[in-house]
Amino acid sequence: MNPESGVIIDAPLRQELESRYLAYALSTIISRSLPDVRDGLKPVHRRILFAMRALNLDPGSAFKKSARVVGDVIGKFHPHGDQAAYDAMVRLAQEFAARYPLVDGQGNFGNIDGDGAAAMRYTEARLTLAARAMLEDLNFDVVDFTATYDGSLEEPTVLPARFPNLLANGSTGIAVGMSTSIPPHNVGEILDACLHLIQKPESRVADLLPILPGPDFPTGGVLIADASERLAVYESGRGSLRLRARIVKEDLPRGMWRLVVTEIPYQIKKSQLIERIAELIVDHKCMFLEDVRDESDEKVRIVLEPRSNRIDPEMVLAYLYKNTDLETRVTINFNVIDQGRPHVLDLVGLLKAWLDHRFTVLGRRARYELARIGERLHLLAAYLIVHLNIDEVIAIIKEHDEPAPVLMSRFMLDREQAEAVLNLRLRSLRRLEEMEIRKEVTEKEARARELTAMLADDRLMWREIEKELLRTRLEFSDPRRTELADAPPPEVVLKPEDLAPREAVTVILSRLGWVRTVRGHEEIVADKLRFKGEDTLFAAIHAHANDQITFITASGKAYSILADRLPTGKGFGDPLTVLFNIEGGDAVVWMMAVDPDKEYFVVTRRAQGFRVPGADLIASRRDGKQWLVLKPNDALIHLHPVKGSLVASISRGRKLLVCDLEEFPVLSRGQGVRIQFLLSDEVLMDAITFRPEDGMTLDTGKKQKQFLDVTLWRGRRATRGAMLPHGFLAGAVFAGSGVSSWEAGRGYTREMF
Repeated sequence: MNPESGVIIDAPLRQELESRYLAYALSTIISRSLPDVRDGLKPVHRRILFAMRALNLDPGSAFKKSARVVGDVIGKFHPHGDQAAYDAMVRLAQEFAARYPLVDGQGNFGNIDGDGAAAMRYTEARLTLAARAMLEDLNFDVVDFTATYDGSLEEPTVLPARFPNLLANGSTGIAVGMSTSIPPHNVGEILDACLHLIQKPESRVADLLPILPGPDFPTGGVLIADASERLAVYESGRGSLRLRARIVKEDLPRGMWRLVVTEIPYQIKKSQLIERIAELIVDHKCMFLEDVRDESDEKVRIVLEPRSNRIDPEMVLAYLYKNTDLETRVTINFNVIDQGRPHVLDLVGLLKAWLDHRFTVLGRRARYELARIGERLHLLAAYLIVHLNIDEVIAIIKEHDEPAPVLMSRFMLDREQAEAVLNLRLRSLRRLEEMEIRKEVTEKEARARELTAMLADDRLMWREIEKELLRTRLEFSDPRRTELADAPPPEVVLKPEDLAPREAVTVILSRLGWVRTVRGHEEIVADKLRFKGEDTLFAAIHAHANDQITFITASGKAYSILADRLPTGKGFGDPLTVLFNIEGGDAVVWMMAVDPDKEYFVVTRRAQGFRVPGADLIASRRDGKQWLVLKPNDALIHLHPVKGSLVASISRGRKLLVCDLEEFPVLSRGQGVRIQFLLSDEVLMDAITFRPEDGMTLDTGKKQKQFLDVTLWRGRRATRGAMLPHGFLAGAVFAGSGVSSWEAGRGYTREMF
C-alpha cells in the first residue's frame, strides 16, 4: 500500500522480499557491524564517546557511573539494549582487548581470564587521552552532524579522529554476508607509515612493510610470519597469520627446568587455556608434562612442569602449539565502510583514507577559523573607532533612546558593529587600548593570510598534517609489544608414544572386558593366567609399550590407548569401562596394535569391505570414534593390515572370489562396498589381502594347501566367484587371516602380517 495515497499496489512477492532484505542488510552493514574507515568506529562506539564528551568526562575530570553514560547513550543516541551498549563500552576500556583504550574504567571491567565486568551500577568511567584526540575540534564544524533517531538532537556522522584508531585498535564484526577482522597495530609505526605516504604518495605496500611490519597486540606474543606472508596479507586485505604465546625456559637446580608462559595470544582466555593443558595432562595425552600452575598477578605467568629434564623443550612446545591455543591463527579482513559502502582495502588504502579524512578535517577547521577571524576583525574595527572617539560615543548613548542608528550613521558602522559597541560593559571601555587592538588586528590578519595560503596550496596543507602527525606520535607512541619472527622450519611434533619406552609387552583382554599387560612376548597359556571369577581369556596380542592399542566394539566404535598406560602386573587389570566411556552392552569384539602409517582392510559378515588408514583407527577421546557403520544384522569379521594387491573372500556357500584391492575405497568412516555377491541366507566366512607372487593358502584346521595360480577364481568385486577347490568344501578359511587364531583367543600382532 502506498502510504501517501492509501492505494494498494500489487507487487511480486519475490521482488518485495529482495528489496526489503537488501535494505535490512545494508542497514546492518553500515549502521551496526562494520567500522568507518575514517575513525575506525562503529556507530555504537562513536555514540558512547560523544555521550561521554557531552557529560564532560574528560581525562582529567572525575569519574561518573557507567550506568549514567549508558543511560545517555541509549536514551539520546542509540535506541538499543542497555547491556549491548555497556558491553561495547567495557571493551573500549579493557587493556587486554584494546591496544589503546578509549575509555578509562574504574572498577571491575573484566579480566584476561574471561571473567565479565561488574554491573554498570558498580563501575565508573571517563575518556582517555586517545579518546580526547578522537573528539578534538568537534566544535569547529570539521565533520557533518545528523539528527538522532527521534530528531531531538544531533550527532556526528564521523569523528575528527586525530588518533588513527582503525589500525591502532582494530575492529571485528559480522554483518549480513560479510565480516571484518582488523588486528591492532602500533600507533608509532602507523604514523611513521603515514608520514612516508605523505612524502612519497606513490608508495606501495611493499615500501611500507619495513615501517609497519605487522600487528601489535595488547597481550604481546610472537607473530610467526615471514615478510612475504605478511606482504601477501596486507596487499590483498585478507588472510591469516600465526600468533604464539611468549614462553621462556627457566633453569632450576640439579639440571631441572620448567617452561613459563608470560604472554598469551590475543583474545584467548587464560583460564580456558590452562584448563585445556590440564585436560591433556589428566587424560594422559600430554605425558611429558607433570603439572600446570597459574601464578599470574597483574602479569601473566603460567608454569609448565616437565616430567623429566631429559625431554627436549622444543619438542614439548611443538606439541603444545599444535594441541592448545598457545598458538592461534589471527584472521585479517580489511573490510570497512568507505564512502558509504563496504570495501576491502589494502594497507595503503586504509592509511590514505584516514589521511584524506584528516585533510578534509583540517580544511574545514581552517575555513571555520578563517570565518571566525573575519568576524573578530570586523568587531575590532568598531572597537578601534570607539577607542578613538570614546567621549562622543558615550555622549550619543546618553542623549539618544535608540543610539544604534546614530552610531551607524556617525561612524559608518553596520548593525552588528553597533550592537557590539553597545553591548560593551563600562569596565571593558576602560581596557580598550589602541596598541592592544592594533596588535590583535595584526595577529589576526597574519593568521588569516596563513590560513588563506594553506587553503590555496595543498602542499602547505600536507605540511600542516605532517606537524600534526609528529605531535600525535610524540603523545601516543610506545614500544612494540608483539615480537615478529620468521616462520620456523617444519617441526617434528612430539607425540605421547614418542616418550614411552619401546619395550615388548603382551596385552591380555578377558571376555568380561578386563585388560592388562605383561612384559615380554612369551606365548600365553590361558590355563596359567589368573582371571576374576569365571572370566576367561578373550585375546592376547604382542605389542610394544609405545604402541597404540585400539579396541573395536560391536557397534563399530574405536577406543584407543597407549600400551604404556594400561595396568601392569599379576593382578586382574582394569575394566575397559574405566578406561573409556563405552556404552552399556556394546561389547569389544576386536583388539589390535595399530600402526598409524599402515593401511587396514575391513571385512564384515555381510561381505562389506573397505580400506582404512591406520591413523583413523586411533581415537583420541574417551568417548571413542565411530569409524565403522554397520548394516542391520551385520558384524565385523576381522580387520588386518593390507599386505598385497589382491583380495580373496570365501562365502558360506563355498564360493571363492579373488579381486583387485584397488576396487575398494579408502575411507576414514563408512560401511564400505560389497566384496562378494551373497545369497539371502549366506554370510561371508573369511577374506584376506595377499601378494600375487605369494598366492593364497586355504586351511580347514586339518589340511592346508597353497594356490599360486588364482586365475580360476579371479573376477570383479561384488560378483559370485567360483567353487572352492576339491577337498575344501566345508569350514575352509585362509591360513594366516587370523579368524581361527582369534576365536582360539590368541589374537594378532603386527609382525604376523
